[in-house]
Amino acid sequence: MNTSLLTSPMRLWAIEFNRRHRFARQRAADLCFVPIFFCALGLFLFAATRLFAETNADAPTGNADATIDLATKEGVDLVKGQWRYSDTKIIEVDFKAAGPDKQPTGKPIKTYDFTPHAGSVDFDDSKWEKIDPTTLDTRRSTGRLCFNWYRINITIPSRVNDVDLTGATAVFETSLDDYAEVWVDGELSRALGQSGGSVIKGWNAANRLIISRSVQPGQKIQLAIFGINGPLSNPPTNYIYLRYAKLEFYKGGVAPVAITPSEVNVEVIRKDPGLDAIVPPNPKIFKIAEGFKFTEGPIWIRDGGYLLFSDPNNNTIYKYSPEGNGQLTVFREKSGYEGADIAEYTQPGSNGLTLDQQGRLTIDQHGNRRVVRLEPDGRLTVLADKFEGKRLNSPNDLVYRSDGTLYFTDPPFGLPKFFKDPRKELPFSGVFAVKEPGEVMLATKDLNGPNGLAFSPDEKFFYVDNWEDNKKIVMRYEVQPDGSLKNGKLFFDMTKAPGEDACDGMKIDKAGNLYVSGPGGIWILSPQGKHLGTIIGPKHPHNFTWGDEDGKTLYMCARSGLYRMRFNIEGIRP
Repeated sequence: MNTSLLTSPMRLWAIEFNRRHRFARQRAADLCFVPIFFCALGLFLFAATRLFAETNADAPTGNADATIDLATKEGVDLVKGQWRYSDTKIIEVDFKAAGPDKQPTGKPIKTYDFTPHAGSVDFDDSKWEKIDPTTLDTRRSTGRLCFNWYRINITIPSRVNDVDLTGATAVFETSLDDYAEVWVDGELSRALGQSGGSVIKGWNAANRLIISRSVQPGQKIQLAIFGINGPLSNPPTNYIYLRYAKLEFYKGGVAPVAITPSEVNVEVIRKDPGLDAIVPPNPKIFKIAEGFKFTEGPIWIRDGGYLLFSDPNNNTIYKYSPEGNGQLTVFREKSGYEGADIAEYTQPGSNGLTLDQQGRLTIDQHGNRRVVRLEPDGRLTVLADKFEGKRLNSPNDLVYRSDGTLYFTDPPFGLPKFFKDPRKELPFSGVFAVKEPGEVMLATKDLNGPNGLAFSPDEKFFYVDNWEDNKKIVMRYEVQPDGSLKNGKLFFDMTKAPGEDACDGMKIDKAGNLYVSGPGGIWILSPQGKHLGTIIGPKHPHNFTWGDEDGKTLYMCARSGLYRMRFNIEGIRP
């Protein structure tokens, strides 16, 4: 397509069309006959909307339904916030020169950085200067070549005047003298070619970006604005200041959505040289969809080249197709529960997803408290719902052995009151195995919160981790010929590691390295139980799966977003 033929109004139209129509529901009726004229029109609209996919800079415009002025005491009080401020310092640091691969793999060198790095959501700014919101336009920083930080934590109120904010799209706008970058909840998201939004748009131009696509009263959002005095090649004889800062809310937005793949910040803690064969020297994480309530249980479908994943809070399975800039559709509604008491559940929907040897989707259903298999004709086959006459807790994650035996974990985390829920019938949390529908065998009940699970490449060992604050561990068992598990031993203990999260999803690569959702990020453990390193993204990934044609891309479900990252090694997948 000749982009020179598309005017600015056409681009604005395409963005609005994209916002309204990308989240199309998948229906068999889509396959019906359509007149040639509408087919041609559809192809044109498809090309336009794919060319101009959304980023955080594509915020709604026009009159907002509600506005909060963050440069006033009344506005800051309404969001229960407090502006804090810090200068930065330029420091000398160690680095590596570019190697033959054009990456930082060459000889050691010195370069420059700044401190503090205050974009992360958990950065401690408690000792920073508190500033009155009415003084945001006070000239700050050291002048000339300088940078600074402004930070504020906001809590979404239930209403602004008579406007209910539930479900609204939240937009943050500020204008900083001279440039700014805006971090939202510890994330600096930027797409190739993006202008404005979270990144610099131009000389003294405003930053205007979506910070949440469907806010909820009480939701907390952390904003960090990095100020830059410019132009950089001719440092001015003035200072940095905020002209204004405000929140705008627009009702009727669409969430969730696929977005233009946008690079985000990533930190890799390299504990052992062995990690270099796994994680590239200049790793990249890309956000590809956002606006979910909570993402979980992903599985890559090779026959078709797309991803399925759960939003247990929204009782939905979504389909993400990566072609172009990505497409997001609903794959299955009421994915985990249809009960009349669904309002009592936080996570009634599906959780873990996988495929059997025939490519049939197998689903852990939280609310229905069972594991089911989706047949080609659309029927559901119940594989497991009871053990010794008692209902399961809430099946969480699952994996197939090559002989067709299904293993799944069954903690009570899908029940409204967890361990204390009166619906709970089993006195323990188990790992179960199923050879035939309804034939449920207890494999182990060693853990209170069994969660992620995986087989070693040769299937001699079975790994399972534990979601429990005082016992963040990975266990390893010897797999017997009949599928039973013996000689369980502690494989790795993360209990003393900082971070509020315990152990969640788990995957393995073809070399036998384990990838464990643990405190702070994804822990990579060698087959010998050595901690090789940790990948820390902007949002904690609770589950992930290997995908793409070569199996070297890890698709990560991280709270409200969907992300992907390339590795040097192929993962094991169905």
